[in-house]
Amino acid sequence: MKKASPFSAAAGIEAAVRHRSGAVARMLRMPVATLRVWERRYGVTQPTLSASGQRLYSEDDVRRLALLKQLTDLGHAIGSLASLGMPQLQQVASTHASVLAARASTDRQRDRPTPVPPRRVAVIGTALTALLQRPALRRLLSRPVQLLGPYADAAAAAAALQSNAVDALVVHEPRLHEGWLAAFQSAAPALAALPKAVLYRFAAESTCTALAAAGTALLREPQNDTVLGQWLQAVLQALPQASSATPDPTQSNTVVSPRRWDDAALADFAGLSSTIACECPRHVAELLMQLSHFEAYSAECRHRNAADAELHAYLQQEAAIARARFEAALEHVALHEGLILPPPSSP
Repeated sequence: MKKASPFSAAAGIEAAVRHRSGAVARMLRMPVATLRVWERRYGVTQPTLSASGQRLYSEDDVRRLALLKQLTDLGHAIGSLASLGMPQLQQVASTHASVLAARASTDRQRDRPTPVPPRRVAVIGTALTALLQRPALRRLLSRPVQLLGPYADAAAAAAALQSNAVDALVVHEPRLHEGWLAAFQSAAPALAALPKAVLYRFAAESTCTALAAAGTALLREPQNDTVLGQWLQAVLQALPQASSATPDPTQSNTVVSPRRWDDAALADFAGLSSTIACECPRHVAELLMQLSHFEAYSAECRHRNAADAELHAYLQQEAAIARARFEAALEHVALHEGLILPPPSSP
C-alpha cells in the first residue's frame, strides 16, 4: 500500500480551512462586490482559485480583511491601508483603539457623579433600630443612612461614640417626662449638640412643647413605615449639607457607571474577534452580556419583593461593579490584540 505523503496531508488541511468569497463577505458583513473591488484596485489579498474558479481565502487573508474592514469603518481610506502589512495595520488599529479608550475614559470621569457618603445616625433603643432597618422605610430616604447602635441609653451611646463622628441621634423613649432633655444632656454631654429626634408614646403637652422649642423632632408611636420614613427623612434634610462624619470604610459608596455596550454591540464584537484573534475577547464579551442581564434582573427583583429588597440591592451593586471591571478588561484585551471596540451604546 502506498504511504500518504505528510506534505499532501498538510495540503489537505490547508485546503480545508480556506473560505469562499461569499462566506468571507458574510463573516465580515461587507458586500462581495466591495471585496472584489479591493482586490482588483488595491491588491489587498491574493486569493487562490479552486478547480471551478472560486476564489478561496486563507485564515490569514480573513484576518487581514477583517482588520481592513474595521479600519475603513472608522474612517481610514482603503487606499492608504492597502499596502501595509499586518504588523503595520495592527499598529494603526492599536493607535486608534488607544485614542478611543482615552476619550472614553475621559468621558466616564467627566460624567461620573460624586459619591454621596451615608449619614451616620446613632440609635438609642433596640426596637427603634429594628423599625428603621425595614426595607420599605429605607426606600423612602433620599440618601444612604448608616445606623449606629442600638445603644441602651444616653451614657452607653456617649461611651461608644466618643471616637466617632455622628450626624444625628434618634431615641426611643416610650415615657417622656418633664426634664428629660436636661437629664439626657447631663448623662451624655458629648452628645448634647447633636440634632435629636425622639419617638415617644406618652408625654405631657408641655413637655412636647419644650422639646420642640429646643429643636427636637418628635413623633408619637405607633406609626407605619411610611410615616416613620418621612420623619427620619425630615430629620436628615434638616442637617447641614456637608457632613462632618468620618466615612466608614465598611460601607460601600461605590458609584458604578452605566452599561457601556448593549448586547448587539457586544455580539458584533464577539463575532469579529473570534475571526481575527484569540478567543479571549469573545469570552469576555459573552461574560459581560451575562453580568449585565443579572444586574438588570437583580434590579427588577429589588422592586418586586420588599422583604428581599436589601439583598437584591446588594446583588445589583456587586453585579454592576463586576460588569464595570469586565468592561475595563475587554478594553484592555482589545488593546492587546489590536482590536477596535464598538462605540458606546446610546442609553
